[in-house]
Amino acid sequence: MIPLPLEVLPEPEASHAGEVLIELGIILLVLAGLGRLAARMGIPSIPLYLLAGLLMGEGGLIPVSAGEEFLEVGAEIGVVLLLLLLGLEYSPRDLRNGLKSNWVAGLLDGLANGVPGFAMGLILGWSPTASLLLAGVTYISSSGIIARLLDDFDRIANRETPILLSILVMEDIVMAVFLPITAVLLVGATVIQGAIAAAIALTLVALAFVVSMRYSEKVSSMVHSHSRELLLLTVLGLTFLVAGLADAVQVSAAVGAFLLGLTLSGQVADDVRGLLPPLRDVFGGLFFVFFGIGIDPRNLIPVLVPALILAAITAVTKIAVGIYAAKRNGIGPKGQWRTGLSLVPRGEFSIVIAGLGVAAGVEPQLGPLAAGYVLILAFTGSLLMRFADKIPSPRFLRRTPPPRTPARLP
Repeated sequence: MIPLPLEVLPEPEASHAGEVLIELGIILLVLAGLGRLAARMGIPSIPLYLLAGLLMGEGGLIPVSAGEEFLEVGAEIGVVLLLLLLGLEYSPRDLRNGLKSNWVAGLLDGLANGVPGFAMGLILGWSPTASLLLAGVTYISSSGIIARLLDDFDRIANRETPILLSILVMEDIVMAVFLPITAVLLVGATVIQGAIAAAIALTLVALAFVVSMRYSEKVSSMVHSHSRELLLLTVLGLTFLVAGLADAVQVSAAVGAFLLGLTLSGQVADDVRGLLPPLRDVFGGLFFVFFGIGIDPRNLIPVLVPALILAAITAVTKIAVGIYAAKRNGIGPKGQWRTGLSLVPRGEFSIVIAGLGVAAGVEPQLGPLAAGYVLILAFTGSLLMRFADKIPSPRFLRRTPPPRTPARLP
């Protein structure tokens, strides 16, 4: 074999894996620095994570591309872990009672927050299908952001939190119907096909509820292990499997993870709550960064005014729905105010809905408008949750009812 001259030897190619690791290292260090800055300032870290993603995406100051594929998977894992741990905090009975007592508030939630989005789409001259997608964007709150902040602010044990969760779960169940129907409409299929897809999704959600309510102890005993390694592997394996199957049938992966969390109880739930938070926080941070990376700042300017109008209207309507739901359940004025403010953030589901329309080419402005809208409410909603007890509530919430006069004895 004759050796090639040095000048004709091929130059070694840069390792793609090396590029990915370098970018991920930079991103994680940036998150660590922003987290410390947020802690010193006394504000949530999520808005800073979103801003970092915005600066790292296409059109940003420091674009990243090599690790984007990993970030996408990491972001999905982050949402799944957030909802799994949230489900572990509650029993199936708590959720069932919450859904029964808050279905009226759930109906008002859909009307009050979906109609403004649909109307704005029509005002902008969009088709009914594109307007319907915008209604979905404005309707649903971000389970991922809200779940993270409830834990960050130690509000899991608050009296109003089960009410808040029941509203979020109702929204996710609505999405289990909404997403298959819109997907069918986008490809031009028949109404019957959409109805069949929605029925399958609802059946699977109902089946998951039955399993969590009737067989929780049996599932937990099968999962339990004295080895932390085996327990973690089993729970993560089940979580990703259930979330993946839920996503495959057009039910939210987050809903699947939440329902699995409800199913696990007893010692298993206690052990998992002690093991998973650090993992959840790391991947949760990646979710918020990835969300920001997907937004090109240059595309936000033309749709900024409609996004601000929608954000203002639907922030008020979400707060009103939260106050109504909490009041119906006997929560005091402060709890009512916290419930309303906690529903303001929008996030992952809104982007998923807009992504369906963008992929189908329904309306070019749908993606940027949804991104701007979500970015505004993710920032402001996070801050509203952080300072909920310091923001003055409306006067009607501060009014104390007149003392009841004792009935006169005959």
